[in-house]
Amino acid sequence: MKGLELARAYYEEYGKKMLRENFPELENIIAVGLVGEGSECFGYDDEISRDHDFEPGFCMFIPDGDTIDSRAEFRLERAYAALPKEFMGFKRQRISPVGGSRRGVIRTGDFYKKLLGSPHGPQTYAEWFALPEHFLATAVNGEVFRDDLGEFSSVRERVSFYPRDVFLKKLAGDLLLMAQAGQYNYSRCIAHAEPAAAQLAVYEFASRAMRAAFLLNGRYMPYYKWSFRALRGLEKFANLAETLEFLITSDNSPDMAEIKSAAIEDTAGAFIEELQTRGLTEAVCGDLEKHAYSVNDRISDPSVRNANVLAAV
Repeated sequence: MKGLELARAYYEEYGKKMLRENFPELENIIAVGLVGEGSECFGYDDEISRDHDFEPGFCMFIPDGDTIDSRAEFRLERAYAALPKEFMGFKRQRISPVGGSRRGVIRTGDFYKKLLGSPHGPQTYAEWFALPEHFLATAVNGEVFRDDLGEFSSVRERVSFYPRDVFLKKLAGDLLLMAQAGQYNYSRCIAHAEPAAAQLAVYEFASRAMRAAFLLNGRYMPYYKWSFRALRGLEKFANLAETLEFLITSDNSPDMAEIKSAAIEDTAGAFIEELQTRGLTEAVCGDLEKHAYSVNDRISDPSVRNANVLAAV
């Protein structure tokens, strides 16, 4: 059973009744779900990942301000802690005495401030550019089982993906770095007989290609250890995972380098085709660098458009 399924079942079995019977005046203002840190919130958990932080439990996101005061918050925490310690063969984790729990009672503002730097998420372009993408992915993952008040979900919906100008700036930067690392520097490193440097160029190309793929799917890329798993689940560029895995796991012998160079060009061509199909570029060549600048030209805000093309990566 996946962690999200376990969390919902535990809430339906025990949490819903606990709130309805013990906190009827608060039931409609508490958002309940499983969101945040941990592979189970992304749906990536398996038997190996159950060795830590895997348990039947859920989050209760309470509104900021004094709608729920500290006394009521304490009562909620006590009631949550008193729920059954075992469910469907899984045991609950002990609550840490120093805090930091990923489940139980969490202030909505505290949750978003921890991940996004503000209770309301990024407000300016500079704030959007400064946020690590995997923090954004963590803020909008999982499932919300109930949110009558809508406070938690309103922030979640607003930061569900980048504003268009931020999307375009990040995409332009990733495309440019793909061009520099893959289409230009890889072959030069091979020519200089520097296979280690060539492999670093491949890593950079693969990393930026992956980020560009998520951008073009309207998705945030999660933490690196889950990135390939997430890439295989994308609607577009899912087959890119196999190519990138080949690039970063193969050597740079002369014969292999020729094959890898061809794979890099094929990958670049797939991105160019997608850009042209979506009207994101006016360039008509196979050079990703020219397409990167063409994408940048589509940014509406002059301050963002005129910033260095790599300002958002």
